[in-house]
Amino acid sequence: MHINGFFFLSVLACLFASQLTHAQRAGQEPHLAYAFPAGCQRGTTCEIIIGGQYLNTADEVFVAGDGVQAEVISWYRPLTQGQYNDLRTKLRDAEERRAAEGRQPLSDEELAELAGVTESELREMKIYRQRERDPRRQPNDQLIEEKALRITVDKEAALGKRELRLLTDDAISNPLWLHIGTWPELRESEPNNIPPRSWEPDNQIANFPVVINGQIMPGDVDCFSFEARQGMRLVIQVAAREVMPYLADAVPGWFQAVLRVTDPFGKEIRYADSFQYRQDPVAFFEVPQDGTYAIEVRDSLHRGREDFVYRITIGEMPFVTSFFPLGAPVDSEVELQLTGWNLTQTTSSVQTMSRRQYRPLLQFAIPQGDAVLHIPLRIDKFPEISEQESNDRIEQAQPIKMPLIINGRIDPPGDHDVFLIEGGGRVIAEVNARRLGSPLDSMIYLTDEQGNEIAFNDDFVDATQAMQTHHADSQLIARVPAQKTYLHITDAQQGGGPEFAYRLSLHAPQPDYDLRVTPSSIMARAGQTVPITVFAMRHDGFREDIEVALVDPPVGFELAGGVIPGSADRASMTLTVPRQAPAEPIALEMEGNAKQRSSGRAIVRPAIPAENMMQAFIWNTLVPVENWNVVVSKKQTAKLPFKVLMPAPRITLPSAGSFVLPVTPISKEVRGDQLSLQLIEPSQGISAEITTNPMGAYAIELTVDEEQVERGLRGNLLMTVAREVVPELTSSDSTQDASTQKPIRTNYGLIPAIPFEVSKQKPARNSNKSPSQRR
Repeated sequence: MHINGFFFLSVLACLFASQLTHAQRAGQEPHLAYAFPAGCQRGTTCEIIIGGQYLNTADEVFVAGDGVQAEVISWYRPLTQGQYNDLRTKLRDAEERRAAEGRQPLSDEELAELAGVTESELREMKIYRQRERDPRRQPNDQLIEEKALRITVDKEAALGKRELRLLTDDAISNPLWLHIGTWPELRESEPNNIPPRSWEPDNQIANFPVVINGQIMPGDVDCFSFEARQGMRLVIQVAAREVMPYLADAVPGWFQAVLRVTDPFGKEIRYADSFQYRQDPVAFFEVPQDGTYAIEVRDSLHRGREDFVYRITIGEMPFVTSFFPLGAPVDSEVELQLTGWNLTQTTSSVQTMSRRQYRPLLQFAIPQGDAVLHIPLRIDKFPEISEQESNDRIEQAQPIKMPLIINGRIDPPGDHDVFLIEGGGRVIAEVNARRLGSPLDSMIYLTDEQGNEIAFNDDFVDATQAMQTHHADSQLIARVPAQKTYLHITDAQQGGGPEFAYRLSLHAPQPDYDLRVTPSSIMARAGQTVPITVFAMRHDGFREDIEVALVDPPVGFELAGGVIPGSADRASMTLTVPRQAPAEPIALEMEGNAKQRSSGRAIVRPAIPAENMMQAFIWNTLVPVENWNVVVSKKQTAKLPFKVLMPAPRITLPSAGSFVLPVTPISKEVRGDQLSLQLIEPSQGISAEITTNPMGAYAIELTVDEEQVERGLRGNLLMTVAREVVPELTSSDSTQDASTQKPIRTNYGLIPAIPFEVSKQKPARNSNKSPSQRR
């Protein structure tokens, strides 16, 4: 299995962005670990529990989109060990005083009253003891607190996932996904780990369709029963990873649910631990006879914790198991063939967008009775054909000309499709299958007429696919000779069937890129400058500079350092927020603009906000979210003591020696010798300090170590500035020693990013000396 790591640099970059942003904020920001239940029915009001850390002061709720209102009801945190010990000491002291006085022992309630321990505190002590005695419990500070919310959903609210965040005066949390659906929602009632003969009403499902919400604790098995009639075609779908995509401290990095269905006699009739390649299980169940059936859900490794949250949808709902083709040409009409359960129609006509509105991937709404299903389709601009059987051998190869899209299937299992490429040149062959919902684990290779292999690929890592942990689609880049060349595609596991569809594109390299920006949410004080990181996922050898800019930003929002050099896959930049705080959170937009070298054509792509999620202790993944939210606190940040005077949009540093960057002092009370600089994630071999002259004027001196810095290096310098002043002694302090006075430190935070380039020229003589040495 290939795990999505988005090349190891992204791990370091994400951690840098997260840590630096955290350092810029006052206090500890709220962290959300789970929501239970993780959804609410449209047109109803429900209460949910948010688990996490640092939630006490998070009294505002932000839900993306219209039609959903949320309010905080309460906050809860169990006793800490120190708090429990303090209460226990109070009770023990009261008991010892009573015994020393020779009095009769008191009841627990009387003793608590004597010790000043409340009834509520006694209850919390009991909870603490129960938790400590539970051998299955896994203490985790990131899950310890709970915030109860009341969610009200309008009748016309849009269906689907919403981002939910909590806010304090100084911070905004990571998002959780709140699912808005059409069907009634139930909540499990413990204990329900053993299917009894006589079911409790809370764990019996009376009507379909329905959504069951539950949590799996260590070793837990949740059971539910339902009455079913012969001939019903039930779909039982578990959403576990869909609720929580990644868990930072659990292997394999998510809650791996297992689903089991038993008949009225307790015999297992269905078992599922996944659906095709997807980790969440789905069971299809045609009821053989009237009776009481049961479903069980657990973790495959018998793990469990508060954030092992699931949603089971059960009923005679429509469910698409596969569709064909997986895509369509731009500005065209295509008829989709649908396969699945409870479908009211097995074909659907879809009209794609015009070339002006082109997007490579779109979700199309497909009506199915009272429900609407959403199908992802790949949209391309090349001519398209369908594969023609039989084409299993070189002698039967289907002739093709580039550029071209081939829609095909690996069917039956072990099928092998072969195509004869007419014409030569540089070619990219790329399969879209797993990324579009097909179970195909593709493998492609090129051979000559004698069967000699020219190029081969099995798995190609697509960094834009944050939810893929096995990148099973293939891509190869090769130069095709003018003689006969054959392209082969099959399933690497020798699988196959009608659902094993693929979309195979062949074309000359088309350099392109995608962008992600982190963090996905920013809380900043008015006027503050905060760090952001923009990642470039480059395709087909694209190595041009990408200019990044805010799209129609509100007044006061400014981006600095907005260029990702052609040699880089990411760039650290800064965002400055206005000194006048907006009343509501701002959803900023960003886009990149780059030139295609061969044609000069502009390539414009949106920068999609992403949440940095850790998987299984080690891998960091950029999971896209809906909005790039910025909350500006009314609290003012300290004004920078100077303004940097950029002699050009990008400064050129010598390949060795120093460069003086002038500044204009803003505060006359601040002297240069009181200021210090600290570079954030500096390029090795570049340092910065404040330099002053005898007249008191100061500037920023940047020094380059020739042995550590590569010539031509480009990027952005991010640095913080601080001031330290030792207070002067007054006449009343005459007895004190001035050397013992502690300095007063003022942290001004980040300076807007400074774009730089290291000169490609060799250093001049004495260039390694600082200006003060050369004077």
